[in-house]
Amino acid sequence: MDPAHRAVLRKHRLELSGQLLVSETIVPFLYQEEILTDAQVEDIESRSTERQKTLRLLDLLPSRGPRAFQSFLGSLQDFSWVRDRLLQELQTPPEPGPKDACWLPESVLQRVPSDRELSQLALRLGAEWESVLLDLGLSAEVLFRCRSDHSLSSQAAALAGLVQWRRAEGKRATVERLLQSLQSAGIHSAVLEDVLNVSS
Repeated sequence: MDPAHRAVLRKHRLELSGQLLVSETIVPFLYQEEILTDAQVEDIESRSTERQKTLRLLDLLPSRGPRAFQSFLGSLQDFSWVRDRLLQELQTPPEPGPKDACWLPESVLQRVPSDRELSQLALRLGAEWESVLLDLGLSAEVLFRCRSDHSLSSQAAALAGLVQWRRAEGKRATVERLLQSLQSAGIHSAVLEDVLNVSS
């Protein structure tokens, strides 16, 4: 999913969870379009309230490929005001945000973070760790395994996911890529700068 689309869904997450009824038309449409799998539909429908179902859908969408956002918009025929709001948001130029405040040198941005740096970052991510890892490209299934294997510690779950991302991406797992995902999750670049200073 395009980072801009991911950011819009994250920004309006709570608003969407209060307005959408996903069971009736949205989830069936996304299943028909092969955006959601059988297992993911069952996962969503197992939630006890419409709000929880919508939040679970929004968790899954960013990892469902480049067609996911447009298909989601297509599923909103009964919620045209929501679709129009999202489209309007995409057409509005973003205001300067945390990304403009990063002062890391290019040599640092292009290197792969160390074990210690990932550990320090995992300690600071808090509740946003899943959003960061989804933005980095990890699947919902991988996140589920991280949560299951480290159910008593979100820090350990976050670190496991970060290490898996670095292993999978190799030299592409750069500080710059990590910074982009932190910013998409609304985390200020100063958090990563602090981690790098701690590890230096």
